[in-house]
Amino acid sequence: MKLFSFIQEAVSELKTVQWPSKEETIKLTTYVIIVSLVVGLLITGIDYLLNLGFSYII
Repeated sequence: MKLFSFIQEAVSELKTVQWPSKEETIKLTTYVIIVSLVVGLLITGIDYLLNLGFSYII
């Protein structure tokens, strides 16, 4: 009975959620992809520079 009650509460809670529109979802997904690419490029650049620095030390 607890499982059935939990499922009922979960469904009723999901009905009250304000879901984003399609346009908003696309916009936010685009932001996430762009930020991920920028961070990836920054980490790659830092890694490259550190490798250069350590190769001079060794």
